[in-house]
Parts: sequence; C-alpha cells; structure tokens
Amino acid sequence: MKIKNRVYNNTMYIMFVGELDEYSAGYARNCLEELFSADNFKQVVIDLSELDFMDSTGIGVLIGRYKKLKMQNIPIYICNPNLHIEKIFKMSGLYEIMPKIS
Repeated sequence: MKIKNRVYNNTMYIMFVGELDEYSAGYARNCLEELFSADNFKQVVIDLSELDFMDSTGIGVLIGRYKKLKMQNIPIYICNPNLHIEKIFKMSGLYEIMPKIS
C-alpha cells in the first residue's frame, strides 16, 4: 500500500496504490490521520484508479476518516474506482456519504 497526496485549490487529492485490506489498514489510517491534521484544504477527493483490492477493513478505514472530516464539515468524494471496488461502494451504500465524481 502506498498513499500519494497533493493539495490544489483547497482540495486534498489522495490516491491509494495497491491493496487496502486488513494488512495495510493501520498504515492507511495513520497516514490519513496525519494528512487530515493539516488545515490547508476544504474538501477531499480520493482517487481509487490504482487501488487493486479493498475488503471490509478498508471500508472501515474510509468510514472512520469520513466521520472525522464530517465533524469539520469537510466532504469526501470518490473517483475512478475499478469494477470490483465500484461494486463494494454500491452494495455498502458508501456513495451515499462519499459521492462518486468524474
């Protein structure tokens, strides 16, 4: 698991590379906590184009970060999921709290 990020026009862009699962969840959680401690962004876009696999632990990581950012009124958007991850987001209802954008 690798996490890339950049901030542009008050938007934090985050890209997950690899697998977001039981083994990488701790690393992802800690990395996101550190990134979200900055105050130079007003929304987050998570790019999943390079995420190969995600399981229920990965869903938990995303929901946990969503809850923290929601308390600060910072929305999260999802873009570029592969077919497998798209199915997970639709079945779990994650798009209702983290909308998909183009």
